[in-house]
Amino acid sequence: MVSSEGLCGSQPPIAAPVTQYGVTKPISMAGPTAADIQRSRDLEKFLVQAGLYESKEEASKREEVLGQIQEIVTNWVKQLTRLRGYTDQMVEDAKALIFTFGSYRLGVHGPGSDIDTLCVGPSYVSREEDFFFVLHNILAEREEVTELQPVPDAHVPVMRFKFNGIPIDLLYASISHLVVPHDLDISDISVLYSVDEPTVRSLNGCRVADQILKLVPNVEHFRTTLRCLKFWAKRRGVYSNVTGFLGGVNWALLVARICQLYPNAAPSMLVSRFFRVFTQWRWPNPVMLCAIDEDRLGFSVWDPRKNPRDRTHHMPIITPAYPCMNSSYNVSTSTLRVMMEQFQYGNNVCEKIELNKAKWSALFDPYLFFQSYTNYLQVDILAADADDLRSWKGWVESRLRQLTLMIERDTYGKLQCHPYPQDYVDASKPCAHCAFFMGLQRKHGEIVQEGQQFDIRGSIDEFRHSINMYMFWKPGMEIYVSHVRRKQLPAYVYPDGCKRSRNLHLTPEQPSYNMSRNNGVAYQAESGEKCLKRKKDPDGEDSEQSRLDKRRSPDRNQSVSPEIISCKLGSTCTGCSTSDLDEMNRFAEVNTSSNSSGISSCSHEDIGNESTAGGSEGSNVGDDNPSSSQSDSSDDLKSSVEDDHADQNKVFQDGLLKDLEPKTVVGVVLKSMNGVVDSESVQNPVIRLSLASTA
Repeated sequence: MVSSEGLCGSQPPIAAPVTQYGVTKPISMAGPTAADIQRSRDLEKFLVQAGLYESKEEASKREEVLGQIQEIVTNWVKQLTRLRGYTDQMVEDAKALIFTFGSYRLGVHGPGSDIDTLCVGPSYVSREEDFFFVLHNILAEREEVTELQPVPDAHVPVMRFKFNGIPIDLLYASISHLVVPHDLDISDISVLYSVDEPTVRSLNGCRVADQILKLVPNVEHFRTTLRCLKFWAKRRGVYSNVTGFLGGVNWALLVARICQLYPNAAPSMLVSRFFRVFTQWRWPNPVMLCAIDEDRLGFSVWDPRKNPRDRTHHMPIITPAYPCMNSSYNVSTSTLRVMMEQFQYGNNVCEKIELNKAKWSALFDPYLFFQSYTNYLQVDILAADADDLRSWKGWVESRLRQLTLMIERDTYGKLQCHPYPQDYVDASKPCAHCAFFMGLQRKHGEIVQEGQQFDIRGSIDEFRHSINMYMFWKPGMEIYVSHVRRKQLPAYVYPDGCKRSRNLHLTPEQPSYNMSRNNGVAYQAESGEKCLKRKKDPDGEDSEQSRLDKRRSPDRNQSVSPEIISCKLGSTCTGCSTSDLDEMNRFAEVNTSSNSSGISSCSHEDIGNESTAGGSEGSNVGDDNPSSSQSDSSDDLKSSVEDDHADQNKVFQDGLLKDLEPKTVVGVVLKSMNGVVDSESVQNPVIRLSLASTA
C-alpha cells in the first residue's frame, strides 16, 4: 500500500523568476569567473592608461562652466520678460534651466569632450529670435566664449561654442509654461504638451539619457563597457553619425541592450558578448530597450507597419523615450557593411583575449584605412579663415553621406563607397584647409568585364547642387573632389608624414572634380608644362586606339581616368543666389538607395534611376551565425536574438593650387562671346572610371 507521503512527497524547490530587463528575458544570468574579473581589471587599467578619464581639475572646471551658463540663460530670460512688459513678480520668477545629456549625462565623457546641454525656457521665449539672435549676441560679447557657431537649420537646432576652453553644444526648448518650475521633471511626458517637433527632438536627448540609465541593470558596468566601445569605434573608424555610422547615443543604446541580455556580466564579458551578439544580429530587426510607447500626443513614433519610410531603415536602434525614434536612420547599406566587418574583427580579437592569446591593446589597433583600398575620393575643403572653415566644413561633412548614396544609386549598387569620418589637415599649407576621403572598390564577387566603366556625372552634379544650397556661403569657401589612387595619397594622411615614393607629376589617374557656384559649367584647368603629355589625334583628342591599347594592357594597376567636371566653388562668382534653398531638403533623411557594391557600365540615360540591387542584402546581414568557442552556447544566443525581434575668391596660396589644380586633367573649354557663354558649347563631360580589380 502506497502511503500518502509517497504520493505527496516534498516538491522540488520552485525556481525564482528571472528578472527581465528590456523586451526579452536575458540570454544568460551567469556572473563573472575569477578570470573574467581579472580581464575586467586589465581592461579598466588599459582605458585609464589610454587617457579616457578626465582629471578632477577638469571635472571641477566643467561644473563651473555649467554654473556660469546657467546664470547667463537665467539673466537672458529675465531680460526678455522685462522687455515684454510682464509684472515685476514674473520677472523675479522667470528662469531657464540647464540640463545635460549625451556622454556627460551618461558619465562616459573624457578629457576635451564636449558637453551636450539643453536650455529649457518659458513659452514666450522663442528659439528662432530669442535664442539664435538675442542669446547669441549675449554670448558673442563675452570674452569666455570662442568659436561661436549657430546651426539653426540642423535637424536638432544647436549653438556650438567654447566656454573657457570647454566645448559646448547648446540646444533650446520652449515648453508650455509661463514660469519654468525649478524642479521640472524632464522625463515626464507633460513637458511635450503643445510643443513642435524640433522641440521634441531637443528635449529627447535628455529624456533618452535618463531612460538608458534606468533600464540597465548595473550602471557602472554599463559605463565601463560603453567607454571601451566608443574608444574602439573611434579607433576603427566607425564612430560618426553624420557620416553614416553610429554616434554616441547609438553606441549607448547598443551597449545598454547587451547589459540587459547579460545582467550579471562584468565589463570584459559585456565587451565580448557585444561583438558576439551583433555579428549575428539579423538586421533590420530593431534593437530596443523597452516596448515602443504607443502614440499618445500625436507625435510620430517608429513603426514600420504604419510608416513606409521606417521600412527602409537598415539598422534600426530605437530610443526608449516617447516618441520612440530610430536613432540610426543615417546608416546606409555601405556603412552597415563596414560596421559588420568591424564587429567581426572585434569578435575575433575578443575570442583570442578570452583564450589568453591576445591583450586588450590588440582590440584597439587603428583601422588602416589608407592601406585598405586602391582607389579613393579626396574631398578638399577650403575657406578664408579658420572660422569660415569651421562652418563650411560642417556643412560639407553633413552632405558627404548623400554623395555616397548618390554614387551607390547611380552605379546600381556596383560600387562600394567607404566614407572615413576623420578629417585631415595639411599643416604645411598657410590657408584654412582640411580633407575627407572615401574608399572605393568593386563589389566582392561581382563579375565585371575588363575595361568596364561607370558614369558618376550625375552623382557629382547632384552633389554640387546640394553643396550650393548653403545659406551662409562666403567668398573663399571652396571644395575640390578628386579621384586618387593609393600611391597618390598626400603624405599628411599618414601619422608620421611618410609614405611610399610616388610620381609627383600629373598622371591620368588623378583628375579633379572642382565644384562651383558658377552655374555648374565646366572649364579647362590645365596649365603649361604641368599638363599631361598625351597622344593626340589630328583633332587634338586622345587616340581611340591609344585608349584601347591602355585597356588591353596587362598592367592591371593602370586605370582609365574619368573625364571631369571642373568648376571652382565661388572663385569666379560675384554673388550667391539662394533661390534654390527650397530644394535644400530634397533628400530624405532616410535614403532608400541600394547597397553600393561593384563596378558596372551606366549610361547617361541611366543616371537618376533608383537601384534596388542591395535591398535584400542590407536586411540579411547577420543571417549566418558563426560558431563560438565561448562559454555561452551559440544556439542559445541565436535563439534569444532571433526571438528578441522576430516580429568659396582666391584666398589660398600658390602652394595649395599646385597640389590641387594639376589633378584637373580634362575639362570642357567654354566658348564665349562678349562675356556670354555659348550655351551650345557647354557640355557636361562624362565622368567615367575604371578600377583595377581589388578582389
